[in-house]
Amino acid sequence: MTAQPRASDPVVVQVLLAARAYDIVIGRGVVASLGARIKALRPGARVVIVTDQSVATHHLAAAEAALKSAGIAGAAIRVPPGEGSKSYSTFETVCEAIIAARMERGDLVVALGGGVIGDLAGFAAACIRRGVDYVQVPTTLLAQVDSSVGGKTGINSPQGKNLIGAFHQPVLVIADTALLDTLPSREFRAGYAEVVKYGLLGDAAFFSWLEANWQDVFAGGSSREHAIAVCCRAKAGIVARDERETGERALLNLGHTFGHALEAAAGFSGRLLHGEAVALGMALAFDFSARRKLISADDAARVNAHLAAVGLPTHIKDVPGVMPPADRLMDLIAQDKKVKRGALTFILVRGIGKAFVANNVDAADVRAFLTEKLAAA
Repeated sequence: MTAQPRASDPVVVQVLLAARAYDIVIGRGVVASLGARIKALRPGARVVIVTDQSVATHHLAAAEAALKSAGIAGAAIRVPPGEGSKSYSTFETVCEAIIAARMERGDLVVALGGGVIGDLAGFAAACIRRGVDYVQVPTTLLAQVDSSVGGKTGINSPQGKNLIGAFHQPVLVIADTALLDTLPSREFRAGYAEVVKYGLLGDAAFFSWLEANWQDVFAGGSSREHAIAVCCRAKAGIVARDERETGERALLNLGHTFGHALEAAAGFSGRLLHGEAVALGMALAFDFSARRKLISADDAARVNAHLAAVGLPTHIKDVPGVMPPADRLMDLIAQDKKVKRGALTFILVRGIGKAFVANNVDAADVRAFLTEKLAAA
């Protein structure tokens, strides 16, 4: 385990993408270095910060002060908080505001917020003037370990999550763990689902470590920085090897096929946060793998027990309200980005830390599985 980093001693993880390589800077207080790091990367660039109204209350002043201390001019665009901002209408608002600020190709967009803001601002940056650079300053655990790294940007369609978007890598990620101190406990817990994911998909030892140390991660001890760094290194390696998800990167979608369908069924609302949907989706992926005799029931029970211990959903009945029938969930699953020529693709497991891409999964088998799970709810 690493010692808890100081603001002057951050952990730096590199995403190695040749000429488009960038750093992920992890540590407490590192947002204060935002202006200096941008100035070193893009001398003379102006900045527009895209954030949401809740994040702005807590963190916008610190980001603006960091820019001002480096002599960087900038403006701020605030949007409503929540998944609803990953929409056509908010995307239009952000794009028009960036254009109105007379941002040029050599200027920068800064995404200050969680996964919603990172996806929205990154997609706007990908489209404005056919592409301007952007910096991620993730303010949630989920964004720090997952969505801020790797260049996936986009918005939602009424037909499914993240169906409109682009691959557009940031030029810098500033993951200030002190920003997580203001995160509501439910949001932090939801982000922890993405932390667990890295252990479940490819690092059984990390999952065991999380079982023993998750309380310190939640409490903000040195385990928090260690867990974030482990996740970022894992994702950086996968992204460097498979930037556009033609192979290995699909493993990062463990839990997401079931999870995205349930999230859409819940109306992208507070009924089911994205991280909660991922946790439930991972529980279902392990249960489905056990159903197919790929893993033991004990492995699935172990995963479910850990997710439940930290307060994450593991059964469809844990989602407030009524879920639609299996046929509607199957319609949503059919919109998953991993579907190939109509055939379903899932990320399943042969054990903890042993995820794989399962192609041509029988839709009837999935429907029967979901019917059973819904009946149990």
